[in-house]
Order: sequence, then structure tokens, then C-alpha cells
Amino acid sequence: MSKVAIIMGSENDKNIMSGAEKILQDFQIEYETYIMSAHRNPLKVQEFSKNARENGFCVIICGAGYAAHLAGVVASFTTLPVLAVPIDSSPLKGFDSLLSTVMMPSGVPVATFTVGSTGAKNAAIFAVELLSIKDEALKERLDSFREGFNR
Repeated sequence: MSKVAIIMGSENDKNIMSGAEKILQDFQIEYETYIMSAHRNPLKVQEFSKNARENGFCVIICGAGYAAHLAGVVASFTTLPVLAVPIDSSPLKGFDSLLSTVMMPSGVPVATFTVGSTGAKNAAIFAVELLSIKDEALKERLDSFREGFNR
């Protein structure tokens, strides 16, 4: 079974990131949600990231606002796919978060999605796509989901 981690920088991000949880629930994908900040809990983020693969995770979705270093810090400690959701929580309306996540140096990739709840949902759908590569039943559920958009 494939497992996804959802990490958010603060409790305030739950409303946005709940969209990712809903998508994963709809696709019957096991996930665990954590709140840990790259700035306030850097050692906790490091420990989680280093052990994520051994703990059964296949993909990590990170949602963070303001400087939004969470996804980059996670990606620096794991080779699992890291998917970033910039969150609109600052006076810059998420533009700061978007730039913080999309401007990663070579060798530390982070897939970055649009700001906010649409980004959270798309990150989860992208995680499903990644997991469906080796899971035919999941691929079929994904195909049905996508067919719903073409009606």
C-alpha cells in the first residue's frame, strides 16, 4: 500500500490542506497529516524527512505560507517526491510563498503547485498519478475521475 504524508507549516493551514486530504480519501490512499514548521521545528522536520521512506511514505505534500521553506527543507533530506502548495497567508497574497517554493536550486527538486486550495487538491491528484504508475486499480480510479471532467 502506498502512503502519502501531508505536512503543513501551521495549524492555520489546515483549511487549505484539507482539500488534499479529501482527494486522498476519495482515492482510498492512506495518508498521515502533520503540523511542523521549517522555522519553528527544523529538527523535527529534518528527522521526519530523513525517515519518511523507511516509515512507508511514497510522496510528501507540503503546504506553507510566508517564506514557505518547508518543502525545500523536506526535499533536502529525502529523495521522495516533494510536492509544494504555497499558501496565501501573508500581505503578499501567497506570491512570497510561491517564489520560495518554485526557486529551488538544481539537485533539490520540489514540484510546486498553484497558491491555495486548488494547489492542495492538484498536489494530491498529482500524488495519485505518481502512485498509479505501479497500481493498476488506482490507475483505473484515476481514469474514471478524469473522465468526469470530460462530460
